[in-house]
Amino acid sequence: MLNDTLEAGRTLTDAALERLLPAASRHPTSIHSAMRHSVFAGGKRLRPILCIEAGRMLSGSLPDGIEELGAALEMLHTYSLIHDDLPALDNDDLRRGRPTCHKVFGEAIAILTGDALQTQAYEVLARLRCPATARVRIIEEIAHGTGTIDGMIGGQVVDLEAEHRKPSLETLEYIHRSKTAALITASVVSGGLYAGADEDDVCKLREFGQSTGLAFQIVDDVLDVTQTSEQLGKTAGKDTAAEKATYPALFGIDESLKKADALVATALGSLDSFGKRADTLKALAHFLVERKK
Repeated sequence: MLNDTLEAGRTLTDAALERLLPAASRHPTSIHSAMRHSVFAGGKRLRPILCIEAGRMLSGSLPDGIEELGAALEMLHTYSLIHDDLPALDNDDLRRGRPTCHKVFGEAIAILTGDALQTQAYEVLARLRCPATARVRIIEEIAHGTGTIDGMIGGQVVDLEAEHRKPSLETLEYIHRSKTAALITASVVSGGLYAGADEDDVCKLREFGQSTGLAFQIVDDVLDVTQTSEQLGKTAGKDTAAEKATYPALFGIDESLKKADALVATALGSLDSFGKRADTLKALAHFLVERKK
C-alpha cells in the first residue's frame, strides 16, 4: 500500500512539475534545459509526498491543487542540491544517478539554475489555490525553512564551517535540523496549512516533521558510509572524505540508527490524536529510516 502511495505521489508531483516548469525549448533554452535536467533526474519526491499526505490527513481527502505546493517544494529542494554539488561546496559529479548540473551545463548556468528554480517556486506558491491567509503562512513557513536562521542555508553554512573538526552534539544537531529537517518540516506543515490546519494541528505536524527530518538525515549519513555510489545514485563516502560532521562520525553506525529509531517513535506519537487518518504519514516515517538509498 505504501508503494502505491509513493508512486501516486511521484506521478502527481511530476505532472505538476511538467506543467509548471518552462519548456526546454523556451528561450533562453540553456537555463530551461538545465532546470529540467535536474528536476527530472529521478528523485523520490519525498517532500512533496509528505506535503500531500499531511494535507490528505487534515482534510480527509486529497485537497484540490495541493500537488502544485508539492511541486514548489521539489523545485526548492532541487535548487539546494544543485548548489550543494557545486565545486565551491561539496564538489560532486553525480546526483540521482546522473551527472550533476554543473558537469553538464557549466558552473555559471548551474548557479543560475538553482536561482531560477527558487524564484519559480515562489511564483508557484504565490498562486496556490487556497485562502490568502493560508497562502501567506505557507510562504512564510517555507521561506523560514530554507533561510539562515534554523533553516537550510544556515545549516549549510555551519556544515561547511564544521568540516575537518570534531563537532559537538549541539553543532551536529543544529546542522542536521537546519540543513535537512527544516525543509521536511516545512513540507509537512505547509501541507497541513493548505488543508486548513489550526494551531494545534500545526504544532503536531511540526513535531512530526522535525523528528522525522532529523531521523532521515541520520540515516542518510549512515548510508553514505555503508552503501556504494551505484546504490545511492550519488558519490558514496563524500562525508568521510571531507571530514564532515555526521552522526556516524560521532556515535558510530549502530548508535546512530538507534537514535533514528527513537526519533521516529517520537514522530509517530505526535500524530496519535489523528487516529487512523495518520496511518500513511506514519508509514512514510518508517520508510524514511528503513530505506537503502
